[in-house]
Amino acid sequence: MFKYVIQLILGFLTLLMSTAISWYEGSGIIDNSLEWKYSTPFSQLFNIEINNGQDISQLDYFVYAVKFQPFFPTIMTVSVIYIFAVLIFLIYQLNRQLAIILSGIISCVVIVSSGIFLNSTTDGGNVFFWITTVGALIFICITISLWYKKNTSFNLQP
Repeated sequence: MFKYVIQLILGFLTLLMSTAISWYEGSGIIDNSLEWKYSTPFSQLFNIEINNGQDISQLDYFVYAVKFQPFFPTIMTVSVIYIFAVLIFLIYQLNRQLAIILSGIISCVVIVSSGIFLNSTTDGGNVFFWITTVGALIFICITISLWYKKNTSFNLQP
């Protein structure tokens, strides 16, 4: 249990640090008015009219960072995948069926996420496509291996 807690703490600290740096890097969209039309899906979703850089949704900072400076957003994504994997193995110790179900759900969510980046025109979008695709494959493998382990364990009680 202790080893899972340490891994989760390190994963969350990495996520926190990379999120802060990504948010800072993405704030560059404020000065790049040419990208306001193409890199502000959350502002458009919330029907925010962008008259100046200060009107842009904070969530759009991450979109801009993913498109043009993908290193720290990639670290964010990898740390989220890692945190979920550790949680799955922790949950597996407590409730095997729940861990298998959650791992399958996470697999589906990550597959859908990779589909969002499928035909990206930016290098950052392509990086995210491959990161999420590999993450989906990891969770599919985790799901299959946990299911196999659960269903092939032998009961040696008389």
